[in-house]
Amino acid sequence: MKISTFKKEVLPNQTTENEMDLRTYWNTFNKYKWQVILLTLLIGLLTTLMTFSLQPVYRSMATLLIELEQPKVISIEEVYGLNSFSRDYYQTQVEILKSRRLAEKVVDELNLVAHKAYAPKSQQGNFYLDWQQWIPSTWFPTKNLPQAPPTIEQRRKEIVNTVMTHLSIVPVRNSQLVKLSFESYHAQLAAKVPNTLAELYVDSDLEAKLEMTHRATSWLTKRIEGLRHKLRNSEQALQAYLERENLVNVVGVKSISTRKIEETTSSLVKAHQRLAETESIYIQVRALKGKPTRAFESIPAVLNHSLVQNLKAVELETESKVSEYSKRYGTKHPKMVAARTELKTAQRNTARQIQRVVEGITKEYEVAFANVNVLKRSIKQQEQQIQSINRKEYQLGVLERDVEVNRQLYDLFLTRFKETDASQDVQALQSTVGRLIDLALVATVPYKPQKKRIVMISLVLGFLFSTMLAFLLEYLDNTIKNAEDVEQKLGLSLLGSLPKVKIRKKQKFQPQLMFLGEQKSHFAESVRTIRTGIMLSSLDVPHKIIVVTSSSIGDGKTTFAINQALALGQMKKTLLIDADMRRPSVAKAFNLDPKSPGLSELMIGTREFAECCHHIEEEGGNKIEEKKVTLDVLPSGTIPPNPLELLSSQRFKEFLAKLEQEYEYIVIDSTPTLAVSDALMLSKYASTVVYVVKADATPYQIVQEGLKRLHQVEAPIQGVVLNQVNVKKLSRYYYNKYGYYHGYYSGYGDYGYSQS
Repeated sequence: MKISTFKKEVLPNQTTENEMDLRTYWNTFNKYKWQVILLTLLIGLLTTLMTFSLQPVYRSMATLLIELEQPKVISIEEVYGLNSFSRDYYQTQVEILKSRRLAEKVVDELNLVAHKAYAPKSQQGNFYLDWQQWIPSTWFPTKNLPQAPPTIEQRRKEIVNTVMTHLSIVPVRNSQLVKLSFESYHAQLAAKVPNTLAELYVDSDLEAKLEMTHRATSWLTKRIEGLRHKLRNSEQALQAYLERENLVNVVGVKSISTRKIEETTSSLVKAHQRLAETESIYIQVRALKGKPTRAFESIPAVLNHSLVQNLKAVELETESKVSEYSKRYGTKHPKMVAARTELKTAQRNTARQIQRVVEGITKEYEVAFANVNVLKRSIKQQEQQIQSINRKEYQLGVLERDVEVNRQLYDLFLTRFKETDASQDVQALQSTVGRLIDLALVATVPYKPQKKRIVMISLVLGFLFSTMLAFLLEYLDNTIKNAEDVEQKLGLSLLGSLPKVKIRKKQKFQPQLMFLGEQKSHFAESVRTIRTGIMLSSLDVPHKIIVVTSSSIGDGKTTFAINQALALGQMKKTLLIDADMRRPSVAKAFNLDPKSPGLSELMIGTREFAECCHHIEEEGGNKIEEKKVTLDVLPSGTIPPNPLELLSSQRFKEFLAKLEQEYEYIVIDSTPTLAVSDALMLSKYASTVVYVVKADATPYQIVQEGLKRLHQVEAPIQGVVLNQVNVKKLSRYYYNKYGYYHGYYSGYGDYGYSQS
């Protein structure tokens, strides 16, 4: 229950919020304390039965020292890594002790297949509980099927699994010791298994070492023979390759070829340069091919030729002579004719020389081009020769490396074989993997079960489980239990609570008439308290029409309506109307004829009000509080097919208006709000609506839904009445609020009924 956290001054008689929370927890525990105690005792009893039916288990422990072998001469790296090696070696030996193969050897050594400790349960003769015998055989279809008996190999596997399960191997911290322990129903077997395991572990290591030495010797012998044959073959292959390729000095031949390539490459560079020089001139010459000889004079290489320059000088000299003679002599003068002839001869000589120079340029280009190609072919041939030499050198290196590796392996294995052949067996026998420090002794006291401790733990755990279960049930309880639940979960005030009563078989009065018959009871006083609340809340505007409804059937709204009408009838003139025309019960409560006319006949106009109304009068006692009770009752009458139409008619509205003038109070027993809409219709005519909730039974969500429907029609809800409240229970769990209530009313007595 969540407590409000607003700040306020704490008076001396008030409690703080934390105290309220603790008290809430205590009240919850107090509410379920007997269930918690019974469940705790039940768990303790079942645990005791199961514990004392268990067979005692014995445990014996042996101590084994694992020897750590170290070479006499080690490197500095091994010195630094000694601790790591020791841990790894130690952990490895522990895992070997846990291996299945070693467990199988123990089973075979002790012949546990025939041991009585592992005989079938039916042959052991011991008492044990088989939980499957308590369950019907139909739940286990395979239980009744015939099963073939297990074979010896299957039993051996099961026994090995059992031994490994009950065997414990625990290394001792910061030491080379290992604790070997075994649990069994037989004390002698519990001591034999760890001792046998330690002995077989040492023997197995010795056998493994001897086997490994013999295997190593045999393998070394075969390996040396194979290496010898392999070395011989590699040497023969190397020699055959040298003879086949005529190889004497591969390195010298390769160096000569390299120098030749360098020289040829240098010549090729020069040839390329010469080719580039001649190529440009050749291109000029080829461009002027077919043109007159005089056109070639534009080429610098032709014009700069020495012979061409000399001939050009002679030609110029002759031209100047012809020009001079032409000024002196006539065209037919002998000197003039001779000068012209000399000029033509000089021009022809120049042309012939130019032609020779052009042909020389072409020849020079062709020679340079051919020289470059020759040098390229020479370099390519030399490169191919070097590549061939490289391949031979590579193959020669492979063969030489094979010979060297085979020789080294052969020498290594031969040396190791000679060193270890004579001393391996002696070293294997001298070094042991471990030795037994303490033998496992036969236990005289069972190791488990520790019956007292188990029972005590079960009681503590059972108590905690029961308490948590109680708090869970309280948390899951979503019903309305007290006034705080009404205020917090429903947002309404509590008009009052009706105590839960238990009617005896010979009880004269039923709960519907409890106020009439037991006016000194708790129930009657609660009804009067609610009556006072209704009357005090309507001093200025009297609540004449009181509609009583609830969420669902069984909440006790009819019982409250009848008793409240009787209480009001003790004070003023009151009318009780049974408007629940679907399941009427007022007539039965007053022992009226079920077929007597009532509200339905009055609404359809077949009967008058005087014929339908029944007057109830009961004389009171001598005391003031036992006043005379007078009440008019209007039953529902015949159940109509359309109750809602009758209640929503104008005739019913006018009928209520007339009754308001005649009666001080009109109590209407309506239908539940969630079942039908009759209560919603009646709430429109009501001065106030009283909502009845069954305590510890009705979930608050259902009540909220019913109230929501009433709020939607703006019903004048006055408050909530809790019905069937267990006052004694509340007084135990919430003493501060309800203890005085119970103590005060205990003086009245029960008067023929008991609270439950």
